[in-house]
Amino acid sequence: MCAEDSQGRVRDEAQDAVRTVFQRDRDRILHSKSFRRLKHKTQVFIDPAGDHYRTRLTHSLEVAQVARTIGRALRLNEDLIEAIALGHDVGHTPFGHMGESALDECVREATGGHFRHYEQSLRIVDVLEDLNLTHEVRAGIGGHSKGRKDLTAFDGEPTSTLEAAVVRLSDRIAYMNHDIDDALRSRIVDSIPDRFLALGERHSQRIGTMVMDVIENSLEQPRIAMSPELLELMNDLKEWLFEHVYLKYPVLYPDTQKVKRLVQELFEHYCEPGHLPSGFEGIQGAVDYVAGMTDRFAIETYARIKLPSSFRQP
Repeated sequence: MCAEDSQGRVRDEAQDAVRTVFQRDRDRILHSKSFRRLKHKTQVFIDPAGDHYRTRLTHSLEVAQVARTIGRALRLNEDLIEAIALGHDVGHTPFGHMGESALDECVREATGGHFRHYEQSLRIVDVLEDLNLTHEVRAGIGGHSKGRKDLTAFDGEPTSTLEAAVVRLSDRIAYMNHDIDDALRSRIVDSIPDRFLALGERHSQRIGTMVMDVIENSLEQPRIAMSPELLELMNDLKEWLFEHVYLKYPVLYPDTQKVKRLVQELFEHYCEPGHLPSGFEGIQGAVDYVAGMTDRFAIETYARIKLPSSFRQP
C-alpha cells in the first residue's frame, strides 16, 4: 500500500520532510532499546558454544531480508514490510520459546490470563516505548505469529495489508531455514530427510525455492500465495523440525528446564512488593520487566538475588 493511504497513528503527528510514515516507523523500531536487546535473546539454542548461531535479532533481520525480496518483486511497500519484520519479535522473552512458555504458565497461575510474545510486542511499541506507530505496522506486528499451526491458503489473505501477509509467510520461511542450519551445526540432527531435497540441498537454495514460489504464485493476485505442493512440503518440514529439533532439544539438554525455572522464579520474585524497579508496578510490571530481560541479564539478576555472593562467578 502507499504510505499516503495509511490510516495514521493513534496520536496525529506532523509529516516528516523526507521520510514517509512507514520509514519513520522502521526507524523508530530500529533505534528502540527493545530492538537492540534482541541481540542477546535466544532464538532456539540456549547459550550455544559458537558465535554463528542465530539470535532473536538475526532472526528478525533474516525475516526482513526475505520479506523485502518478496515485496520488491510484487511491487509492495518495502518500508512497511521492513517495519513489521523488524518489530515483530521485540516482545520476546529471554531464552526464546522456553522463556515464553515459562512466563505464560506464571501469568495463567497468577491471573488466569496468558502471555504471548506478539501481544507483548504490541505492548512494547504502544506503551513501554511509546513509539506511536501507524495502524498498519501495529496490525502486522500483532498478526504475524502462527505457532505450530500449519500454513494454509488463508495465511496469505490480507487481513490487514498484503505487506503484513508477506511478513507472516516470510517469518516461517526464515525460521525454518535458519533453524535447520543451526540444528545441523549443533549436531542435534545429522541431515534432513531426502523428501525435502526438492527444496534444495543447501540453505540458500531452500530459501530461494520458497521465495520464488511465493512470488510466482502471488503476482497480480489480491493475496500472497504459494503452490499447493510447496504449502504441503513446508508444513511437513515444520512438523519434522518440531519432532526432531524443537521438542527434542529440551530432552537432550536438561539445562533448558533450568532456564524455564529461572524465568519463573524471577517472575515470582518481582511479584513481591518492593522488588520491581521504578516505573514498573504489580503483576503486569513483573511481566514487562522479566519479558524485557536479555538472556545474560536474566542470569546475572538471578545470581544476584538468589545466590550467596561467594557462589557467584567473578
